[in-house]
Amino acid sequence: MPSPHDLKTILYLSTSSGPGGAERVISNLAASLDPERYRAILCLFRPGWIQERSEDRGIRTFIIPTHGMTDWRWALQFKRLLRQERVDLIHAHEFDANVQGTFVAAMSGIPLVATVHGKNYFWERFRRRLAYRWVSRRATMVAVSENLKQFIVEKAGVSSDRVKVLYNGVDVLPHCGRADVDVCRKELSLPENGQIVGVVGNLYPVKGHQYLIDGIPAVLTKCPNTSFVFAGRGQLETELKEQVHRLGLDSRVYFLGLRQDIPRILAMLDVFVLPSLSEGLSMAILEAMIAGKPVVATRVGGNPELVLDGETGFLVPPRDGKALASSLVTLLTNRQQAARFGEKGKRRAEGQFSLQTMVRAYQSLYDECLQSSL
Repeated sequence: MPSPHDLKTILYLSTSSGPGGAERVISNLAASLDPERYRAILCLFRPGWIQERSEDRGIRTFIIPTHGMTDWRWALQFKRLLRQERVDLIHAHEFDANVQGTFVAAMSGIPLVATVHGKNYFWERFRRRLAYRWVSRRATMVAVSENLKQFIVEKAGVSSDRVKVLYNGVDVLPHCGRADVDVCRKELSLPENGQIVGVVGNLYPVKGHQYLIDGIPAVLTKCPNTSFVFAGRGQLETELKEQVHRLGLDSRVYFLGLRQDIPRILAMLDVFVLPSLSEGLSMAILEAMIAGKPVVATRVGGNPELVLDGETGFLVPPRDGKALASSLVTLLTNRQQAARFGEKGKRRAEGQFSLQTMVRAYQSLYDECLQSSL
């Protein structure tokens, strides 16, 4: 067993405390590093879901509040933490952590990996585009999909050779059998029979839930015994529930809130749907694929890099409730096709998008960065 001084300490710095896809990636990655080579710790701007999840997995977590990019007190405290914990490399995630982390890393002579998970927070403002160009010259920048890399290159003006693509990875989910599904249906007061369509994602405008709800009446016309479950919480919850009520769908749509049992939720679905308006690389889709579920998703962001249209699911235009409904009806009325899609998607997730594949890729990148810093 190596001594602590023989291990390379990787500090994960996260802009958000979750829950969300990026936060699950961070927690899974930190907990899965080779314990013979690395030691992982986590630093956050605020407490939250990721702190609890990571500490439960044995990852030491530090909270250093920040008041923004010019908070020199945060920079000094973070620099002190790097020194006290003998950090060898910082792995920052999302805009604030990437920029603030790069500034302190440059002062401290520590390499930094800056992962970008999404599109919605930096390219509109000129100073943020400039900030990412600065980060790209001083850190190793990673995009979680080819689509996101192209977006960063075009919108932020970052040189293409300064951005690497490393896909998110998903772990094998706990097995949930028929008995688990029956219990879950009963707990949620879902009908004993009939099919279930589900979506997992925070109830934010970018996730496009309203367009799925628009398409539900058309699905029920062809598949009247279908129920829809929405797992997640967020600012649109009241508005979406009002939309459901206006359309007379109260008996067919279930809002589940934030769930800690996503494997059980996925296990009872016949089809998984994600009507997003924008995505980096969706962990929700990956988890549905690893659970063996056919996927209907919008043709945005990294979704086409995950879902093979007509092979593991269907891709439809964003903001199109009719297209969502048509694809859902196709899978709900052709169970053999749905099963084929689900099985092929599962094999795809277990290979190219597994947690082990992601961990190996990042460990190789860490080694490359550490070697270059010598």
